[in-house]
Amino acid sequence: MGPMPNPMKAIEGGCRCDAVRIRLTAPPIIECVCHCPGCQRMSSSAFSLTAICPAAAFSVTKGEPVIGGLRDPELQHFCCPSCLSWMFTRPRMLPDAVNVRPTMFDDHSWFAPYLETFTATKLSWVHTGAPLSFEHFPPMDGFGDAIATYRAWLVDNAPANHPGLSQ
Repeated sequence: MGPMPNPMKAIEGGCRCDAVRIRLTAPPIIECVCHCPGCQRMSSSAFSLTAICPAAAFSVTKGEPVIGGLRDPELQHFCCPSCLSWMFTRPRMLPDAVNVRPTMFDDHSWFAPYLETFTATKLSWVHTGAPLSFEHFPPMDGFGDAIATYRAWLVDNAPANHPGLSQ
C-alpha cells in the first residue's frame, strides 16, 4: 500500500447505537463507492460507501464488533453486535487496509467518492459524482494508479475539512 500518509488529528465515530466506537489517525488511502449486488444488499441501499484506510491507523476504541454478512474469511464484514450496523471490512487480500463505512464517523461531511466500482450493476438513477468509474473491480495495478491520481484530485476537489488535507 506504500508509506502511511502523514498523521492527522484523529477522527472518531460509532455505530448507530454507539456501542462500538472507532478512531482513524491517518487520512484515507482512497474513497470509493461500490455498486455490486453484495454491497447493495449489505447496505440496504443503492451502493456502499468506503474509505479505504491504513489498517495501522484504524482502531476500535469501544465495544467488540462481530463478523456479519457472508462471514467469508477472505472478506470479513464487521458489525455492531447490538444495532447490527455494518461498520468496516477487513479484506484478507489487503492486510494493510481496512474499508471503513465513512458515515460511521461523527463528522463525515468531508467524504467525497473518487472511484466507483461495479457500475455494470448500478441502478440507472444513481449518479455519485465520482470522477473514476469501473464496470467491475479494477485490476490491482489500475487501483494503484487510481490512488496516485486521487491524491492530486484531493487538492482541488476535497472539502476544506478533509482529513487528507493539511490540518
